[in-house]
Amino acid sequence: MKQEEFNIDNHDTRDPNPWLAMYLDSSVPINQATKQALMRDNDSRSARYLLPLIAVWSKLTMFFIHIFKYFFPKLFNSSKLLHNILAWGLKNFVSPDANLLIFRHFHAGSEILEFIAKNVDGVEVTTSPLKPKNFNDVKDDLFLKHDLNLYNFVIRLNGELKQKGISIQKQPNLDLSMISEDQFDHIQFPNKWTNILDLRSAIELFTPFYQLFLTANDFVRASNSLQLDETIGIYAVSILGIPGHLGLVNNKHPMVPASTYTAAYRLVLHGLATETLHEILVSMKKGEKIL
Repeated sequence: MKQEEFNIDNHDTRDPNPWLAMYLDSSVPINQATKQALMRDNDSRSARYLLPLIAVWSKLTMFFIHIFKYFFPKLFNSSKLLHNILAWGLKNFVSPDANLLIFRHFHAGSEILEFIAKNVDGVEVTTSPLKPKNFNDVKDDLFLKHDLNLYNFVIRLNGELKQKGISIQKQPNLDLSMISEDQFDHIQFPNKWTNILDLRSAIELFTPFYQLFLTANDFVRASNSLQLDETIGIYAVSILGIPGHLGLVNNKHPMVPASTYTAAYRLVLHGLATETLHEILVSMKKGEKIL
């Protein structure tokens, strides 16, 4: 879907474009640059033709890696090598739209954790923001640190809450100083003929590498961290006092882990949940009405 196709004038009543409908729909709060990128990504040839093939390959490969890691759990464990592969793959094979969605996610997620930390009275939780600006930043164990940050944040926050006998409460005066409106116009992602992979295809393709080069604990923890969307969402709506927005979260029930074979799909949902919550905070900072 090209930019001009985000126009209702191109609507064909006999053949409506589902991604035009999703783009025009405003029921879900989301950054407009993100929304355009996501709709183009969904409508790409890669998503239509490559994704089904890559998804099958990914599941089969993960099955055999699972067996291999059972017998050789410490062979090939190298987060450094993994992240060098990820950085190389993102730079050379992933589309600009998918790269935009991936890079934005780390920034938005970091700001959400900072927001929660700054808006819970009586606690002092230090966060470790991850805000990559280029592919070299990916090499610094970016994806692994993202997962570790989530769990460490939940542990530190709740450790203080329990120790001090307090709970997360609605804040009448919110600190939104950490929330930015970055559109990533300052980052030019590669757009060579090889940069064709859509977001889900890229994730499906990279997941077996993630499984192979990380320890079993790191890989399972990364998969289970996606369901912390519900946990982070509860923290946020408790502070904001708008529990209805928790309905935007789809990755739920972190105490009942899901299969690692569904990680790619749940990772996209994780990204969407992050973007919607971040956009709610951006709208509040700008004083705009929230749906």
